[in-house]
Order: sequence, then C-alpha cells, then structure tokens
Amino acid sequence: MKTMYDVLQLLKRFGTFIYTGNKIADLELIQEEVRELYEQKLIDVNEFKNAIIIIRAEHNKLQ
Repeated sequence: MKTMYDVLQLLKRFGTFIYTGNKIADLELIQEEVRELYEQKLIDVNEFKNAIIIIRAEHNKLQ
C-alpha cells in the first residue's frame, strides 16, 4: 500500500465507500473506518500502520 488510492481500495474490499464532498472530513472518516477494521481483526497491523501513515500524509498536504 503506497497511495491514497490503495487505502480506498482496501476499504472497497470491505464494501466501504466514503465521499462527503469535504476532503478533510473524508480523510477523518476513512481513518475511523481503517481503525474499525483493525480493531475487528479484519486487517493486520502492517496494513493498519501503512494506511494510517498514508492518510496522515494526505491530511498534511491539505492543510
């Protein structure tokens, strides 16, 4: 997983699509969904860490 597209594809695997029209709000919702997947043991720790790093980097770009 290297890009935001990869993170969205991860969520898509579990039937989650997020689009509110507000990019920052989208990133916050995406981060919560990734955290939920990890807490429910649906993704492993490496996928979780990589996704969080990518989401935070994207969030920093927007600010």
